[in-house]
Formats: sequence, C-alpha cells, structure tokens
Amino acid sequence: MERNLCEEDDSDVDIMLLMVVGSVDAYESQIPRPMRRQITKKGHAYIQKALKDDPIHFRQLYRMNPEVFAELCHLLQMKTGLKGTPHVCVEEMVATFLITVGQNSRYCHTMDTFKRSKFSTSINFHKVLRALNMLAPTLMAKVTNTVPSKISKTTRFYPYFKDCVGAIDGTHINAMVQGPEKASYRNRKGVISQNVLAACNFDLEFIYVLSGWEGSAHDSKVLQDALTRRTNRLQVPEGKYYLADCGFPNRRNFLAPLRSTRYHLQDFRGEGRDPTNQNELFNLRHASLRNVIERIFGIFKSRFLIFKSAPPFSFKTQAEIVLSCAALHNFLRQKCRSDEFSSDEEDETDVDNANQNSEENGGEENVETQEQEREHARHWRATIAADMWRDATNIGSQR
Repeated sequence: MERNLCEEDDSDVDIMLLMVVGSVDAYESQIPRPMRRQITKKGHAYIQKALKDDPIHFRQLYRMNPEVFAELCHLLQMKTGLKGTPHVCVEEMVATFLITVGQNSRYCHTMDTFKRSKFSTSINFHKVLRALNMLAPTLMAKVTNTVPSKISKTTRFYPYFKDCVGAIDGTHINAMVQGPEKASYRNRKGVISQNVLAACNFDLEFIYVLSGWEGSAHDSKVLQDALTRRTNRLQVPEGKYYLADCGFPNRRNFLAPLRSTRYHLQDFRGEGRDPTNQNELFNLRHASLRNVIERIFGIFKSRFLIFKSAPPFSFKTQAEIVLSCAALHNFLRQKCRSDEFSSDEEDETDVDNANQNSEENGGEENVETQEQEREHARHWRATIAADMWRDATNIGSQR
C-alpha cells in the first residue's frame, strides 16, 4: 500500500515538471527576437560597381583612385595574409575601413552601404586595421645619406642644413577616453586628446610615428620615450638630425630655433619685415624648412576625416588607427603624388604648443649629463647662423 502511494506521488511530480517546462517554452516562444540581417553578396556587388563607375567620385569617397585601391588590396593580401570570406571579399573589407577613416563614417552608415550587420562591419574594419598595422613598418620612409633635393637645390638651405633628414613635431588628435584617467588626456586647451609624435622627410612622407600618449604629456617627454623604448624606437643615423620647434630641447640630432627671436613665417611676411640679424635669418630659414611637418599634419587630417572628432573606439584602437592611417598616407604618396585633400594652414595646436613649451623644454632630463651636449649644440647652431648671415650679406639677400 505504501509503495502505491509513493508511485502516485512520483507521477504527480512528473506531471508538474512537464507543466512548468511547457509553460517556459510557451513564454520563450513569445519573446520577440531581433531580426538577423540576411547574408547576401550585395556589398560585393556594390564595391565592384563603384570600382567601374566614376573614378573621381571613388577618389573622393575612398581617398584614392580605383587602380591604387586595387593595388592596396593586393598588397594586403600578399604581405599580411588578409583573406576574404565566402560572403565578404577583400575589396569590401578595405572599402569598409577606408570609408570609416576617410569620411568619419559611423557603423550605421557603413552597414547600410554594404548591407551588413554591425558585427560583420566591425569584424571587417578590425581585420584591415590589423593588416595595415602589420604593414606599417615597411611603409615608413627610410632615411638615406643623400642630401634632400629641397635642401641641395637652393643656397638658402645648402650647405647649412645638408645633414638634415626631415622635421619632427607633436600634434594633438581628439580622443575618447573613459574612467578616472580621462583627466590626464586633457590638453592645455581643455580638449581630450592623444599627443602623437611624428617625424617626416621633405617629400611629405612619415618616417616615424608614435601614438597613444596622453594629451597632457610634454613633447620632450614623448620624444624621450621614442628614443629609449624597446619596440618602435626612433633611430637617428649618425651625423644626421631633424629640425624641431621650441617644444624640444636643442641637442644633437634635433636642431631647434633660437628663443626670444622672431620665428614663425607670418612674423616675416610683409614689407620691411626682413631679418635684421643672424639669429632672425637662421630662424626664418629654419621655419621655412621645418614647415613640412605642419603641411603633412594638415594633409593627414584632411585626408582622414576621422581625426576631426574623437573616434568612437577603445583608446588602444584609436592609437592603432593613427599608425595605420600614417602607413596609408605613405602608400598614397608613393602611388599618387597629388594631395587634393591637403590644407596649407598651419596647425594652430602645434604652434600654440611650441609657444607654451618654449619655457619648459628639457624638464625631464638630467641637467648635469646633458649640459655638455647642449653647449655643443648651441655652438653648432650659432656657427650655422653666423655662416648663413655672412653669405647672405655678401650676396645682398636677407632671406
């Protein structure tokens, strides 16, 4: 009798469990689920059509000519192993990246353009980002022993700057930073940014790029890190140097202008504003030659509009985007020299930083160990200025 009662109890429990499971299944079946975007090849068809249509429009949209775009895709496949999928070709992946950095396009617009899900769009973007960062070291311009033509072809610069290989400076790029460390990324203008150090040659190509430093970091501190880091180190060949502004200490390998002397090009514009002594003449010619770094920053930010505002990515990704776009810039300089997106205006942030940093440079360095080098650098700079003034006076030109 007891056994029968137990059996009846077990059967009741089983019935109750079935009722509960059935009600859960019925509830889940009523939950509205998001519609997954159907996998299609519309994106492939779109980019193939764009490559065959108006090349001028293609250049405006993707920042390069169709044939250069095809060459870039081939290079990424050969050098980095970037591969397409059964539904997404390499051309679409690269186009997704280019429209994002070139037009500052958000994922919602890119998704609609290529008819992809947000997940697929993000995956494609980051695949190309990683590939470009792998390729970046090989696309950076190399320093040679040849005197740059910009210097050798004019007596204004030759022989005084014959060992100069380019210019170096920092620029601020808007950043998106969250958390307690946000304050350290606020620059002196109150804007959240990353301080990017870059060196370039006189052909408007990047030689070196170091991104990711806080906006509040001093230029000389970023340079010191670039010279001492284990990876991606800035190396200056023996006997060569870069032109730097007042934000950097005057030292071996980095020739800075003379302080408390007219320097910026606008200071010498207009009638009756010629240099009046050797220091002013040195600063004028130094500024004329160093202006290449301002020009490359202008071209860079005009070509890649993503830097006009803070990119909505993690900060690590934001720093990687700078390096990948610098590599792209060099690739485009080699393949199509025209820079129709260029801006000849000086970067006001860089000019302001130079003025602010002129009283602070070298604050991170050991004075005792650097004093002899600084004295040698001051003598070296004074000798160049004296020779320049003597020769200019003899030929009757103060410019």
